[in-house]
Amino acid sequence: METNNQIEHVHVLIIGSGPAGYTAAIYAARANLKPVLYQGIQPGGQLTITTEVENYPGYPEGIQGPEMMVDFEKQATRMGADIRYGMATSVDFSKQPYTVTIDEEKVLTADAIIIATGASAKWLNLPSEQRLNGSGVSACAVCDGFFFRGKEVAIVGAGDTAAEEALYLSKLTSNVHMLVRRHEMRASKIMQDRVLKTSNIIVYWNSETDEILGENKVEAVRIKNNQTGEKQEIPVSAFFVAIGHQPNSGIFSGQLEMDDQGYIKTEPGSSRTSIEGVFACGDVQDKIYRQAVTAAGSGCMAALDAERYLSAKGHH
Repeated sequence: METNNQIEHVHVLIIGSGPAGYTAAIYAARANLKPVLYQGIQPGGQLTITTEVENYPGYPEGIQGPEMMVDFEKQATRMGADIRYGMATSVDFSKQPYTVTIDEEKVLTADAIIIATGASAKWLNLPSEQRLNGSGVSACAVCDGFFFRGKEVAIVGAGDTAAEEALYLSKLTSNVHMLVRRHEMRASKIMQDRVLKTSNIIVYWNSETDEILGENKVEAVRIKNNQTGEKQEIPVSAFFVAIGHQPNSGIFSGQLEMDDQGYIKTEPGSSRTSIEGVFACGDVQDKIYRQAVTAAGSGCMAALDAERYLSAKGHH
């Protein structure tokens, strides 16, 4: 184990390894910035828990999410990025060079930092949900709805995202069973109206998910009315969770400007954060699009922004 007196200095440090982090590494390595990337708790990010990715350009046959992330990693390595296992556990952006601690023991300093720590879907925390994740349980209707064309599906959530995803699913599937915990939705009025006017979206008010049923794939959902306590089973082939995402930004709290949900604020049209030399890309700063292709694009922006920053500072 390395002791703290052996502080390693790196030129560009990238924290996180989804499409944003790996793309930043590819660009930074090609610009000869010798980036070091730490993969974090989930190497490859959220794409490693999706199965088939069909909407990323350049893969006409589609590709498995985990396989795609292996390709991104190989490309970054081939370009000369130094990719390492480990998770950033604390940071100090109060003075330059900035300090980042990995796995609570290894300390690095860096001239520029690119944050690509992503976001995590919020789950209901049912054992059946985790067991059937990827076998009909999904937190991304836009990614996975296509596989359930013409089938019955359920979605849980009551915000704008849930409403949008229910509408998206209604165009593909025979019926969308939408589970809303309270007697009303949080979604904007216009989104609620659209949902309620869509004939194949069936809304269940005051309803909670009791259990997702099925051995190896989703076969039904058992719901409970939280006023009457009455339970019912709805046969479905897929169960979509749309109760929001949480940006993985906890360790930067108090150091960088964030919005009220914890997304890191970046200057519009750039990846610059409230601290110079610290850049953010991907889902940790994007709550609107949250797609692999937009994350990759913002990773490119972060690497270019970092390169410009470093050359203006005279770091070559």
